[in-house]
Amino acid sequence: VEKNLKLEEKITMLQQQNEELRARIEQNTVITRQLSEENANLQEYVEKEVEEKKKLSRTNEELLWKLQEGDAVSPVKLPPASSTFYHCSSENSSPAKVRTLRR
Repeated sequence: VEKNLKLEEKITMLQQQNEELRARIEQNTVITRQLSEENANLQEYVEKEVEEKKKLSRTNEELLWKLQEGDAVSPVKLPPASSTFYHCSSENSSPAKVRTLRR
């Protein structure tokens, strides 16, 4: 009888451990799904950034080519000293208004 009681206690303890492990597995499954979704979103974001970088690079090359071709054909006219132009820095994706200085 004593041996049966000890075995029943052990069965109860093992069932509790089993339930705890099942709960941990379920929690880990949820976390794994969330991380997979986040990873997919980040990969999509990186792909978009790479495409944007390629597009900007092509645009830059095109503008440089046009600038060189313009230099070969006719002199480049500089804007008046008091004009305003826009400059886009690498740190900020929005254009920042910049004034040229008079010399």
